[in-house]
Amino acid sequence: MRVIAFGDIHMEYGELARIPGLAEADLVIVTGDFTNFGGEKEAEKVLGAIRRYNGKILAVPGNLDQPEVAGMLHARGINLHADGVMLGETGIVGVGGSNPTPFNTPTEFPEERLAALMEKGLEKVREAKRLILVSHAPPVDTATDRIPSGAHVGSRAVRDFIERHRPLFCLTGHIHEARGTDRIGETLVLNPGMLSHPGWIELEETDGGEWTAVIRP
Repeated sequence: MRVIAFGDIHMEYGELARIPGLAEADLVIVTGDFTNFGGEKEAEKVLGAIRRYNGKILAVPGNLDQPEVAGMLHARGINLHADGVMLGETGIVGVGGSNPTPFNTPTEFPEERLAALMEKGLEKVREAKRLILVSHAPPVDTATDRIPSGAHVGSRAVRDFIERHRPLFCLTGHIHEARGTDRIGETLVLNPGMLSHPGWIELEETDGGEWTAVIRP
């Protein structure tokens, strides 16, 4: 099993051509920010570009996507926001948007709401032997949520979910300059930065059920 994950596309999808084996991946996960304050039409354009390589997609909206983008993803059967999907014995839980920012972006939620959305998704995969969390907003107080001033601007709710449920991985983004990895207990947090830089995550599951995840290139 091989999964490719990326986000923070912001209408710049030319780097898709540089992802080795994208067409052969068993699943593509989009971690949000298809657009720059765009709606369904703009997000559809990005989604169409991805589908030219691979149509097996799950996605969450980002904070810079208009709320209607979540509805579009749901209508196409690929929404992971506030939902959970089984991939073999692994449960994937998703939450889009972000905790509040100073910029009043289109899809923001109070921390309490983010927590509820993740728990709603978790209900769908209670039987899973292991979890992967897909969260546009990174967990607070990690290397993946630090802005250039040194401040940590990630989500407390996302961190609390990780600490309580201990997913294998948290696939995130949102803070472009915080590309990198960190750990919260047993959970590896990965922020690949913007797709255009380029940056993506490769996940692989062995026949024995062990998972690995790395940031590329």
